[in-house]
Amino acid sequence: MPTVAPLDLSGHCIAACWIADVPHFALADGTVHRLDHGHKSVEAHDGLLAAVPSLDGRVLLTAGEDGKVQAISPAGEVSLLSEVPRKWVHAVTAGPQATVAWASGRNAYVRLADGTVREFQHQRTAEGVAFAPKGLRIAVARYNGATLHFPAAAGKPTELEWAGAHMMVTFSPDGQFLVTAMQENALHGWKLADGKHMRMSGYPAKVKSLSWGPKGRWLASSGAPAAIVWPFQSKDGPMGKAPLELGTRGDSMATAVAFHPGDEVVAIGYADGMVLAARCADQKEVLLRRPGKGAVGTLAWDPTGQRLAFGSDAGDCGVIDITG
Repeated sequence: MPTVAPLDLSGHCIAACWIADVPHFALADGTVHRLDHGHKSVEAHDGLLAAVPSLDGRVLLTAGEDGKVQAISPAGEVSLLSEVPRKWVHAVTAGPQATVAWASGRNAYVRLADGTVREFQHQRTAEGVAFAPKGLRIAVARYNGATLHFPAAAGKPTELEWAGAHMMVTFSPDGQFLVTAMQENALHGWKLADGKHMRMSGYPAKVKSLSWGPKGRWLASSGAPAAIVWPFQSKDGPMGKAPLELGTRGDSMATAVAFHPGDEVVAIGYADGMVLAARCADQKEVLLRRPGKGAVGTLAWDPTGQRLAFGSDAGDCGVIDITG
C-alpha cells in the first residue's frame, strides 16, 4: 500500500519536482520548499510563475513576476541567470548543454551555455517554450500557432500555423511531432516532417497538464474526468485513432498527469485532491492518495519511479512512496 508523507504549505503550489533526489515545491508566493533532512525553504522571487528542473536534475530553474530567471542549487543557493526589467517571465524550460529558455511578453529568450542570451521577437505573446529532444532548437507557442527557432544559428524561423491561442508546447521524445495545448478545450499537433495537422479535441475543460510516456508511445493530458492518453505509435501519431481514457471518475476532473519514468503507467491528480495511477496496457488503477484540500496541479516522479511528489492549489503537498 502506498504511503503519503504530507507537507502542508500555505499557498498555491506551481510545481513539484525532484532536484538531486530531493523533493522541491515551488509556490506562487515566490518561496521554494524542499524536504531535505527536514523542511527547508528559500525565497526565490517576488511572485513565482514557473519552475522546472534542469535536464540533469541538479538545479531548479524558476521564473517570476519580478522579471527574474533564477537557478536554485540543491543546497538552496539562488543564482540570477537573467532578468527582463519591469516584465513578468511566465514560462521557463530547460535544454541540452545547460541551456535555458523563457518567455516574457512577445519575446522568447535562450541562454546558451556560455551565458550569451539570444532574443526572439514575435507578433503576439509568446505563451510557452520547449526544447527539441535533439539539437539546439526551440518551439514557441503563440497566437495562431507555433514558431521554431535555432538559437545557435542565424536563419529564418519555421512558422506552424493554426487559428487560435496556443498556451503550452511540447515536442515528442523522438522529435517527430510538436503538440500545443490551446486556450479552447483542445490540443493541436503537427507532424514536423511534412507539416500535417493533428486535431485532438472533445475536452470538457482546458488542458493544463501534458506528459509523454517513457518511450514516447503515448501522450497523457488533463482536462476531462479521466486522463486522456493519445497514441503516438504510428507515423501519423493519433490521427484516426481514439485515445485511452484512464482513471475515469464521474465527480472530479483530472487536473494533472505524469507518466512513470520507466513504465507506461500514468499518475493522475484530480480537482478534489485524489491521486490515482493507471496502466495503459490493461487500464488497471491503483489509489495513491485520497481526496485532499485543493486541486492537484503538479505531479513529478523521482528518477527511480518509486516516489511521486504532488502539489495542489491550496498548498496541499507531499510525497507518495509507492513501494509501501
